[in-house]
Amino acid sequence: MPERAIRGVEPDGVVRVGLTGGIASGKSTVSRLLAAHGATIIDYDQLSRDVVATGTQGLAQVVEAFGPQILAADGSLNRAALGSIVFSDSRARHRLESIIHPLVEEAARRVDDQARIAKGVMVVVHDIPLLVETGRADEFDVVVVTDIDPAEQVRRVVERDGASQDDAWARIRAQASRKERLAAADIVIDTSGPLRDLPGKVNRAWSTIIESESSRFST
Repeated sequence: MPERAIRGVEPDGVVRVGLTGGIASGKSTVSRLLAAHGATIIDYDQLSRDVVATGTQGLAQVVEAFGPQILAADGSLNRAALGSIVFSDSRARHRLESIIHPLVEEAARRVDDQARIAKGVMVVVHDIPLLVETGRADEFDVVVVTDIDPAEQVRRVVERDGASQDDAWARIRAQASRKERLAAADIVIDTSGPLRDLPGKVNRAWSTIIESESSRFST
């Protein structure tokens, strides 16, 4: 059920959706299902990898901030080494975000602009892991949150990444709380159940998103 009244859509008729959720909450699967409905997806996780790819200015800035020990032998970013620094140190994490976020936002704006002029595009989904943490909920017409019990998040992180429970909890605590995400949500998708149930839930969310666009023309 929506947590808040859905805001009006953009004057150009494009619905801008902010999609977020905690680690291992099924957000990537929901994103793929929304894409199957015809949404254009702007994947901020992918953009964050692109802006620190080997040879980029972004990677150079990260190395300058954290030292060459965060590089792999081939000169690429060693994400595990960097993660071990930033997940346990909020100041280090904020320093990294101050480098990465502006680069990602610039790349996202380019994709968003292209989507807006593409014929037939109606829904543009910004898949943003830190949407709530960065206070961006009001930038979007609809905010969709994938929701799951934190204990299940830990189980999934341990199973998926081979992380310890302590490391999994540290990652979860580094993000917004469940309460904070739910407070920002217009649509909540419960991802705690079997995977086979998720398409139906996303179908219902999609219908709500489309109705938010349609209502603009009936008022």
